Amino acid sequence: MEKGNEPTNEGTQCSTETSCSTCGSESACDAATQQAHMEDRLANRLSQIKHRIAVMSGKGGVGKTTVAVNLAVGLAEMGKRVGILDGDVHGPNVPKMFGLDGLHPEAGPTGLLPLDTAQNVRVMSMAFLIPDPDTPVAWRGPMKHSLFQQFLADVDWGPMDYLIIDLPPGTGDEPLSVGQLMGKPLWTIIVTTPQDVALLDARKSVNFGRNLNMNVLGMIENMSGLECPHCGGRIDLFKTGGGEKSARELGVPFLGSIPLDPAIVLAGDTGIPLTSFTPESISANTYRNLARTVDGVITNDSQGS
Repeated sequence: MEKGNEPTNEGTQCSTETSCSTCGSESACDAATQQAHMEDRLANRLSQIKHRIAVMSGKGGVGKTTVAVNLAVGLAEMGKRVGILDGDVHGPNVPKMFGLDGLHPEAGPTGLLPLDTAQNVRVMSMAFLIPDPDTPVAWRGPMKHSLFQQFLADVDWGPMDYLIIDLPPGTGDEPLSVGQLMGKPLWTIIVTTPQDVALLDARKSVNFGRNLNMNVLGMIENMSGLECPHCGGRIDLFKTGGGEKSARELGVPFLGSIPLDPAIVLAGDTGIPLTSFTPESISANTYRNLARTVDGVITNDSQGS
């Protein structure tokens, strides 16, 4: 990362060194010049990433990170070069789901190196930079914006077909920063569950994406029904069909329903994404279908533009 802007957990203070890592000058560049250098590095990194997808939700607890992680694995299984940026500064869970918790990135010749997973997905997360996982990150918006700049500009992602950004719930600082920094086109997927409370917030996320000129790829209804392990019948714990109905009313594509699967808990705790943990399950195949749908829509859009 750019020297002098390393993340810290001590209150809301960052290092105040200002030496410039771009021009190599021993004397510090002024703030405006450093920002210009940062923007140049950001543009260079983004030029190597073909497609960017922000996975959002209006509220927490809808399984957004699980969707982001398994979508990334599904795309990687198709032979795509995939990275995932954990955009949740305060509760970063992506490393845990890939079995990377407790590890730390190394510095390469052209930037900080993402960690590679067994599923051929590259990962960068705030969790890698916190010495003690129990330490809370008490940061305000400007510091998080600066962190995202560095995660994009000073991390050596390499050439990528897809960079997936797993955002925290809501429409606050982090989604705003990503919308401003990622350039265009930026696609977004909205994750919801069937009950009305989740759908109310998911609808806000759709309009948020539109207001920021994101390409709203569509809505996913997660936790959509449970297959009874005894009789094989379907149990709609959180109702069903609400995601599809909301997508239709908002005029966005409905990308499908993902059922509840008890194996999700075991997979997450084990550090193996569900798509790899139970590769023949209904849920794993649903994620693969989602990956094919996402790739097909984005590829067709790119060829048509």
